[in-house]
This record gives sequence, structure tokens and C-alpha cells, in this order.
Amino acid sequence: MDRFASGAPTRRLYRGGSVYSPADPFATAMLVEGATVAWVGPQEAAAAWTRDGDEVVELEGRLITPAFVDAHTHLTETGLRRTGLDARDVPGRDGLLAAVAARAVPGQLLAGFGWDESTWAAGTAVPTRAELDRAAGGAPVVLSRVDGHSALVSSALAQAAGLRELQGWDEDGWVRGPAFHAALDARWAALSPQAAQEARRAALRAAAAVGIGTVHEMSGCRLAPPEDLRALQELAAAEPLPNVVGYLAEAVRTPQRAREVVAGSGAVLAGLGGDLAVDGALGSRTAALRADYADAPGRRGTLHLDAAAVRDHLHACTVAGVQAAFHAVGDAALDVVVQALGEVAADLGVPALASAGHRVEHAVVADAAVVEAFARYGTAVSVQPAFEATWGGPGGVYARRLGERSAGTHPLAAFAAAGVPMAFGSDTPVTPFAPWAAVRAAGFPARPEQAVSVRAAFLAHTRGGHRLAGQGHPGVLRPGAPATYAVWDVQDLVVQAPDRRLSGWSTDARSGTPGLPDLSPGAPEPVCRRTVVDGVVVHDDL
Repeated sequence: MDRFASGAPTRRLYRGGSVYSPADPFATAMLVEGATVAWVGPQEAAAAWTRDGDEVVELEGRLITPAFVDAHTHLTETGLRRTGLDARDVPGRDGLLAAVAARAVPGQLLAGFGWDESTWAAGTAVPTRAELDRAAGGAPVVLSRVDGHSALVSSALAQAAGLRELQGWDEDGWVRGPAFHAALDARWAALSPQAAQEARRAALRAAAAVGIGTVHEMSGCRLAPPEDLRALQELAAAEPLPNVVGYLAEAVRTPQRAREVVAGSGAVLAGLGGDLAVDGALGSRTAALRADYADAPGRRGTLHLDAAAVRDHLHACTVAGVQAAFHAVGDAALDVVVQALGEVAADLGVPALASAGHRVEHAVVADAAVVEAFARYGTAVSVQPAFEATWGGPGGVYARRLGERSAGTHPLAAFAAAGVPMAFGSDTPVTPFAPWAAVRAAGFPARPEQAVSVRAAFLAHTRGGHRLAGQGHPGVLRPGAPATYAVWDVQDLVVQAPDRRLSGWSTDARSGTPGLPDLSPGAPEPVCRRTVVDGVVVHDDL
């Protein structure tokens, strides 16, 4: 039933377009009743399914698809970009310092996000703490790097948060690990409840505006205050906004503790983990690697959890019937996860382990052995194709950090071929909500051998997200399914396969394969005109 309906459910007929549905690959109309899809088929047959008083929406050639699922988000952080210093597009070190000088107010905390020295001119140094102090006029400043695993801080912020006594402190003011987390805690402490709520609302509205109907929020003590996830879910239930599936990054050692955390969190949890970090990020050189960073000899990143801790969490969650999830980027971190999976499988059996549906976030530097292990143990991956599009390819951050090893990052085709369940996400605010761009990045990567079909990528970003969360949502438009969908302005509808030998048949009408927008490089992306979640319109531009 419609979350905000009173009386009889609304009946709405869409006609005169295309409906992406397994029920009818050539459907041109869809009838929705309340929160449920009632019928999908040719518009010529719609009269038999409609009644007097039904709302009729003329699609005028538009496309209806299931709404997207963003399987990895940090919503409040995303919303705070609107009020803080958004440093994603600053031109370099001098630009960042100028932006700080323009925004800083004596005595007031200035929070910024998104600076990325890898996009600056070659040889440009990151600002020092002394330079940041001068630009800010002594104000407390914390500027998170784009990957969300390190930050630049001013002396005033370091003093107020006691950072000098913590691991990860650097005299130049680029903090990592516990010092970084303490800096974020200081920023949260300065945030008013009203500002936090507006940030949550702004982020959810931004997701709805690009056709996202469900998000997986990755929460935890190092990421946000304990009440943040509950507040997000309550907001989404009270207002016309996307659904929020919750994950809490709290490690447990016993099944009893796993059940206690799930029952006592105050939020509805799909799993324990998500951003339960085994390591950090490549950009900050905190992802754990087997060998040294190519551009930083002697450094191999940081392991936050060892194999015993990962094993204990996996074991406890498996016995408790709770999904476990881990953040693991580097190959050494993924080795830790694989070792722990093997130990739990040896104790509880592979079927028990696989049935729990555990997941790994990112899995950037996964080699063939890791892919095979995930397939063997029924472990899913939540991946971010936009990372490869942004930092992969010749001369990119991955190439600089990893050297020749960068040829193996984000092995989407290998995961797909091995049968590893996949879902796509943005890790916003690391990269923005942009689901069609993620589908394009997966279908047309810089390394063609890692391409998946556009259809497979689209399913990973819709149905795959629901499956990884274990919510029982089919993620497709067919009679009886939840009315969670998006309406798009599109141009050509085609079927695109990474193997060009298949393209001629799969685009033939006789194949019965429904078409998706042309996402080849240079083609315009679809524009979202309406997003509906369980029958409720959460974004409307029709």
C-alpha cells in the first residue's frame, strides 16, 4: 500500500513509451495500482485493464525502468557538501588555500570535502598545516580527501581534537587512521541537529532526482554519530524519499553479540559491516598491499583488521544468521578476507557460509585467486565502476600507486564470469550519484577485457542491489512487483554487448531482448523525469 495514501489506492496508467520488463520485452504501457505493478504490456491492450477515473500518463516515447539501487552511500556526508567547502573542482594547492581563505571565519569550524591532489598539475604539493593556518586565519579547519580516508587539518583543529597524541598524526597536517577519525568526530560535534537533518534530506532528494529508489547506507562509529542511521531511516519513512537500507560497521565476536547489536541499534539493519574497514584507500595510500606502493617505496598501507578479527566476525554473523560485510580494497586486505572465509567454511561448511550472503565492498585489487574464492564461498561484491572511470586507465591514480598491478583493478568481467553476485554503488560523496554513468563505465571501460554487457551492468545496479541486501525485492517491473521505478527521457534504445559478435543478433527484434539507452562513449545519458518508490512519487519533473 502507498505509504502516504488514504482511501482507495491510486491507479495510474503509463502508455506510449517503452517499459523495461521481463514480463514483456516489447511493452509500451504499464498500470500501477497503489504500491504495486498491476499490468505490463502493449498499450493497445491497456483498455481491458483500466477503469474510469484512472490517471493516464502519456509517456511520449519515454522509457520506464526499475529504479536504481545505490549499494554504497554516506548520505549525511553527501548532503553536507552543500553547506561545507566542496573542493572537488579546486584547480590545485593554491586554489584550495584560496577557497579556505574565502570561507574561513575566525573561531568557526570550516569543514571541506573532495580535494584530490592526483588531479593537480604534476609536482604540485599538498598544502602544509602552516599554510592552512595562514589561509584560515587561525580558524579550525578539516578538509577530507576525496576518498574519505584522510584529511588536512589546521593547528586549531588539531589542538581542539587532541590529534597530536593519536596514531596517524603528521606534523604537516595530513592525518590518517585514528587521527583522521578524531578530526571527523570534531566536525560532527560542531554540527547542529537541524543542519544534519537538512543534509540527510538534501542527499536523499539528490538520489531520487537521478532515478535512485533505494540506497545502502554504510554507517558506523567512525563514520557518523550512532543516531545518524536511525534518523535517515525515519526521515525516509516520513517523507516521499528513497528507501534506506542500513548497514552498521560494528565488529562482533559472538553470535549473541551479533544479535544484540542488530536488536539494539535503533535502526533496521540488513547487515553488520559495510564499511567495517579491513584497510583504507589507494588514493590515501592506506589500502593494504602485498608489495610496496609504486610511488611510495617502503609503504604498503594499513591493515585495520587481521584475519582472526575478520574470521570471528564472519563466524559470529554466520551462526546468528546476519549478513557480514567488509571494506577491503588492496590485495593484502582481500587476502585477509579470503583466509577468514576459508577458516569459517572449514568450521561451519561452505553451504552455511554461502547462505549467509556475506559481501565485500570495493574489492579493487582482486586477482584471480580472490575472484575464485568469492565464487566458491558465495561471497558477493559491492563495486564502484565510477572509481575505475575516475582513477583508472593510463596515467591515472591507480597506475601511479600500483604500477603494472593497475591492469588488474576492478575485475568486473572476471567477477561476472565466475558467477560472483555484484551490485553497483557510488560511495557518495567519493563519487556522485550517477547510475547511468556507472553502467556506462562498466560496459565501456578503458580495458575492454574487463567490460560487461550494458544489460548485466544495469541489472547489477538495480536487481543486484536488492539481492545483495537480502530484502526479497525482485528489482524488476512485472505484475505483482513493487511499483518502484523511474521514467526517463531517452534517445535510441539498443542492446549493447561487450562481445561485438553478439550485437547483431541481440539487437534484432526476434531475440526478444528489451532495449536500454545507448550508452556508448559520447552518447547522451538519459534524464530522469520521475522516480517512484512503492507507489510514492519521490521526484517529479514530468
